[in-house]
Amino acid sequence: MTADILILSNAPGEVTTWVPPVVRQLRQQLGDDRNQIRISVVLSPCPNSSGKEADIAKSYPEVDRVQAAEHFWQFLLWGKTFENWDWRDRGVVVFLGGDQFFSVVIGKRLRYRTVVYAEWDARWHSMIDRFGVMKPAVAERVPKKFAHKFSVVGDLMQEAQDLEAGEAEGAEGAGGESNSKSRSVASEATQSQNSKLGVSSSSSPPHTELIGVLPGSKPSKLMQGVPLTLAIAEYVHAKRPQTKFVIPVAPTLDLQALAKFADPEKNSFVQTFGFSGASLIVPKLGTHSERPELKTGTGLCVQLWTQTPAYDLLSQCCLCLTTVGANTAELGALAVPMIVLLPTQQLDAMRSWDGLPGLLANLPIVGSGFAKVINWLVLRRLGLLAWPNIWAQEMVVPELVGKLQSQEVGEMVLDFLAHPEKLAEIRAKLRSIRGEPGAAQKLATLVEEELGKQEVRRLPVDVYGRTV
Repeated sequence: MTADILILSNAPGEVTTWVPPVVRQLRQQLGDDRNQIRISVVLSPCPNSSGKEADIAKSYPEVDRVQAAEHFWQFLLWGKTFENWDWRDRGVVVFLGGDQFFSVVIGKRLRYRTVVYAEWDARWHSMIDRFGVMKPAVAERVPKKFAHKFSVVGDLMQEAQDLEAGEAEGAEGAGGESNSKSRSVASEATQSQNSKLGVSSSSSPPHTELIGVLPGSKPSKLMQGVPLTLAIAEYVHAKRPQTKFVIPVAPTLDLQALAKFADPEKNSFVQTFGFSGASLIVPKLGTHSERPELKTGTGLCVQLWTQTPAYDLLSQCCLCLTTVGANTAELGALAVPMIVLLPTQQLDAMRSWDGLPGLLANLPIVGSGFAKVINWLVLRRLGLLAWPNIWAQEMVVPELVGKLQSQEVGEMVLDFLAHPEKLAEIRAKLRSIRGEPGAAQKLATLVEEELGKQEVRRLPVDVYGRTV
């Protein structure tokens, strides 16, 4: 049987965390013969996009074809890709980010079956063939007549943690010797890198406390997030010198671009947060004992971690400072305590919301006005902006929203470090709300089942299923 698997995705978070484990598991279950199973990735526009998502998707060896987001509307409306791809008679559209309605339209046009991964909400129940949901609560809100379409698969974020080890959690035991060697190599590399940071490989470093800093990947977040978090780092380090800080740099962001947001001459918010600025230091070629870092005015060196994914590193952090977004889901899946920061010193600066709010906030000319209104409404909300809090429907991790200052956040960090039992409590709650393991394998199984139900298409159809 020959077939096409079409992956629909959009934002950097989904492309780097959902797509890799799923395409890997699809290859494990459906085979690596490209003449039989072909995997294509089509990206849709997203306000959080960096423009590098297509290159990242192309780097996955399991993927055969990738179309960038700028060509999406032509494909959605007219069914033609930029490179005039051909399509096989059998196939499945797999939704891994974007608007779930896109999978309906494209599935109808290609006359393919549709499988949607629904992390928090499932829509278009009557028009989509199967749903793989993260938690039972998603399926419980669905009318009973559609319940047969729903399967609880678990949390794809957890699957991404095992990707470097060469084994999805739900396929444990397959190729054991090879995977064991991969895990060993990955573990040795991590220990070596941790030693360069001065961090113990144990979960409770005896001498050094490591704090992860995740200010985001988009300019609208980095503009305020970089100077604020670096100012917090300076404040904490001055009172607790054993604390080290590291920034896991987003794969869509280069070091020079990141450093600009710490430069007072290129970012006016540096002085707004009482921060003196930082400069980028890149080790010269031939040296192997140092990593890139941002050196602040007080002499604090914040390491820059460019290896992705950075799950091994994040797992060593006793605490992370992060902005809202996919970062909170990843940290939640890793059970890493976090403080979620949403500074609003300038209401129109924050424009990285998902869905319609993000599109409105990024419109030319009028976008600034929309951004101010949207962010004003956000300020009136009673929290639950971080994904772990949304999943649990309670404030598991603290969310700080408003005109934040480094001293007040720094004092909260110091309090956590002085009372590790508080961090342990957060860690335990995060573990309790995570989804089931094996999500990638279960989702791939849904795809395989739908392929078995696929009827051979004979003529192309439009969005309404009519032949054209």
